[in-house]
Amino acid sequence: MDYIKITETPSNHDNLEQLETATLLQKINEEDKKVADAVALVIPQITTLVDGLAQRFETGGRLFYIGAGTSGRLGVLDASEIPPTYGMPRERVVGVIAGGDVAIRNSVEHAEDDGEQAWKDLMAHNITANDVVVGIAASGTTPYVIGGVNKAKENGLLTAGVTNNPGSPLAKAADIAIAVNVGPEFVTGSTRMKSGTSQKLVLNMISTALMIKIGRVKGNKMVHMQLSNVKLVDRGVRYVMEGLGISYDEAEQLLEKHGSVKAAIDAVKK
Repeated sequence: MDYIKITETPSNHDNLEQLETATLLQKINEEDKKVADAVALVIPQITTLVDGLAQRFETGGRLFYIGAGTSGRLGVLDASEIPPTYGMPRERVVGVIAGGDVAIRNSVEHAEDDGEQAWKDLMAHNITANDVVVGIAASGTTPYVIGGVNKAKENGLLTAGVTNNPGSPLAKAADIAIAVNVGPEFVTGSTRMKSGTSQKLVLNMISTALMIKIGRVKGNKMVHMQLSNVKLVDRGVRYVMEGLGISYDEAEQLLEKHGSVKAAIDAVKK
């Protein structure tokens, strides 16, 4: 191994079981404060990925996240929020987790150790060279993720690796290495903590910036969001009110008629 596995290095804190609750929480918070600064250092790499994604999305490309355990769950979470938030078909951003959907709630033993399965899982979605695969693995050594990224790259797809170990096999395998060095975890090796938080921030940045770039946001509003509950309908009505300078009742009628904030505003402005 020609790199330092930072995710497994000893915590900066010790004798945790002897600390008072408030002290424990304070020290966890101190470590968490380092995460956003670490993410800031990889913005150039995230920029390259988002621009590549936007270009491919305009011609029908899709985004696939692949991961195992916590990393896989975070990919599934980010993908699952795109349809309600931005009104995109659910097949455009897809989270694939080692062990299948059952692994979202339960640990599936050895699923992450199969270096061939990720590509099989991706092929079930009729993947093409116009798609993008983002592998997520805090350690950067997960066979499921590395295998999927390698096969995707061999088949002409743009690939990225989100990891917390610079120089790891995943970082080397991907076209774009997004290696966020958050330092040792508060509890040694517990990568669901700072590493997981950094992954959530990075995925938020990728998908949000992508949706803005492809026109799913107007100004600062989610104008394509699904109107699937009372809260979202009320939010949509207020967006239409603001966009057109009309009353709540008028905006509500327009939104009901046209089905989305953008469609309602466009219909009036045309």
